[in-house]
Amino acid sequence: MVTVRHAHRTDSTETLARLTALRLSELKIDALLAAEAWLAEQPLADHSADIRDGWEMVEILADLRMDKDALLAALLFPLFDGDVLSAEQIETYFPEAVLPMLLAVKQMEAIRSIPIGAHQTLQPQQADNLRRMLLAMVEDVRAVVIKLASQICELRNVKNADEETRVLAAKETNAIFAPLANRLGIGQIKWELEDLAFRYLHPQLYKQIACLLEEKRLDREQFMLDFVAQVERKMLDADLQAEVYGRPKHIFSIWKKMQKKHLAFDQLYDLRAVRIVTQKVQDCYAALGLVHTSWRHLPTEFDDYIATPKQNGYQSIHTVVIGPQGRAVEIQIRTRQMHEDAELGVAAHWKYKEGPSQGREGYDEKIGWLRKLLQWQEEVVDSADLAEELRNQVTEDRVYVFTPKGDIVDMPLGATPLDFAYYVHSSVGHRCIGAKISGRIVPFTYQLKTGDQVEILTGREQNPSRDWLNPHLGYLKSSRARSKVQYWFRQQDKDKNLAAGRELLDNELSKLNLPMEHPTKVLQRFNINSMDELLVGIGGGDIKLTQVVHYLQSQQPKTAEQEIDPRLKQRPASTNKAQSDVVVQGVGNLLTHMAGCCQPLPGDPIVGYITQGRGIAVHRDDCDQFKLMESQHPERVVDANWGDQYNSGYAVDIRILANDRNGLLRDITSILANEKANVTQMNSHSNIKEQSVLITMTLELYNQDSLNKLLSKISQVNDVLEAKRCKSGASNSSDKQATG
Repeated sequence: MVTVRHAHRTDSTETLARLTALRLSELKIDALLAAEAWLAEQPLADHSADIRDGWEMVEILADLRMDKDALLAALLFPLFDGDVLSAEQIETYFPEAVLPMLLAVKQMEAIRSIPIGAHQTLQPQQADNLRRMLLAMVEDVRAVVIKLASQICELRNVKNADEETRVLAAKETNAIFAPLANRLGIGQIKWELEDLAFRYLHPQLYKQIACLLEEKRLDREQFMLDFVAQVERKMLDADLQAEVYGRPKHIFSIWKKMQKKHLAFDQLYDLRAVRIVTQKVQDCYAALGLVHTSWRHLPTEFDDYIATPKQNGYQSIHTVVIGPQGRAVEIQIRTRQMHEDAELGVAAHWKYKEGPSQGREGYDEKIGWLRKLLQWQEEVVDSADLAEELRNQVTEDRVYVFTPKGDIVDMPLGATPLDFAYYVHSSVGHRCIGAKISGRIVPFTYQLKTGDQVEILTGREQNPSRDWLNPHLGYLKSSRARSKVQYWFRQQDKDKNLAAGRELLDNELSKLNLPMEHPTKVLQRFNINSMDELLVGIGGGDIKLTQVVHYLQSQQPKTAEQEIDPRLKQRPASTNKAQSDVVVQGVGNLLTHMAGCCQPLPGDPIVGYITQGRGIAVHRDDCDQFKLMESQHPERVVDANWGDQYNSGYAVDIRILANDRNGLLRDITSILANEKANVTQMNSHSNIKEQSVLITMTLELYNQDSLNKLLSKISQVNDVLEAKRCKSGASNSSDKQATG
């Protein structure tokens, strides 16, 4: 039932009496009286309603045993939220922890952005606001409780408003705030939110149940006094230390049980309810045995939430017995700690309220709160599609990790320890030499997971690696971190960047047997004036090496074409099974060749184009040159796909030169296995005099990107001097194209 609160006035004597009645400590009382005196000196005559709401929130939170700073934040929040008090005033005249808490509560206004219903969508800005709100809630979960108390005050304030205002406030409470209080296990606030919302949404039902409770109150109270006395005597006789009392029943929970079990008011078991609070878990089961041996119980109404807690952590034993006069009585049995958890939820765990969490215990609690809050988000939407969208936009594309001090950091999905290091500070990233996750050393390419505690190990000197900028190696996920690495290299000596860029480009072109042709076109493509400037850009990270290589591949020369009979595309199908590389409109063994502009590889989506003199040119379907030709001669376009002989992939020869050592071949084959590259042939030749080894392999790959990525990773293996594509492999490929 809705709790009745006292009216609040600004008389300091009355305030002292009221705070004393709330059983607050002297420290909390003194802080609140000092705040009241300071407020009295401010020109706030037109804001008495905000001050009244502040004292209401203090009273609500006092029942939850909130600390001094939280009570001050609650008192000031209505004035701060209404921009009556500024952040500068709060920071100047109140303890340091109050302003961050007020900002966190205000940031929780994003909670109203959560779409309710299947036909609403989550906008990008809403998703970003929700993400920041989650961070604030986990950093200081007290902000959540203050916001819930504020919602109770708002519901009380709309009591005399028009019906539309009351209904909207009630619906918002049922959809968002009550599920949040339930997820965090704060029973006291949850029940009052539900009762107030029920009162506005179903006023006639609320009054009907309230009247029925009042009519039977005297009879029920006498029955309960007698029954509680009997239970206390039995506990005393059995030498069990326990507190026994009748528990209040909330109108919304009565109505919900009537609806769920299709029962009339007189058929409800828990209108007469008793709670037994013990000291230890063993005493709970001893008390249960004593109750069941003293009165007959109903097996269908028994639940052991101690052995199997609810999702929000609730623990208790529920049973129903047939008491005196044949009346059913519900009995709940729990320990003192379980009782506090059920009533206060996360508010029962202010282990860090006098300072930041220390050690693993506080860190684990924050992870627990985060999980509960993420689960709550899924509870508040009634559409499976919307729930999926909420997970994708707010949770699944982000990870929430912790610093060694317990601060939470929001990172993109797939972020690595290096991303985290650069998030902390550029200097930390530049000097990073290693990382620990929850005390365990991990590689730089480890992908962070929600709940990880990240510790960065640093050296004295700044020494980023150019490999960090290679997207195939997976060192950096965020563009923010990558831009910091690129900027660092730009600041280094230009000659070093020039040499490094030349080495990177030469190595990549050598690996792919790609000549450096049309340098003028390359310079025009990247809007630079000289090759040296291009090499400096590559070495400094301003120009991506892969972009240069892809452009050079697209500029490979094409053989002069001659006109052929366009009726070629009408050539009758062969009765033999297609044996060529490419099948054109279901027909194999046609004259085809691979287009030099896009160089399609097996596995790429392809299309055919009837050329002048060389049969059918095979292009990738996203080739710009093909799209231009298609717009000019659409009648020459034919369907094409890869022949059966390429179902297992594309054969390519690679050459690896390395210093000979034990385990070298194992390291290389591990990379091949991870990249799912099939090895069809392999030879190795050792040079004992030079302690080197030359390995050649024939692999089956599906596209050029797979080859680039594989060669990049093999190049990173210790003692590997060079990994490149063999010229013979290129010539073999050309031969296949020529004979196709």
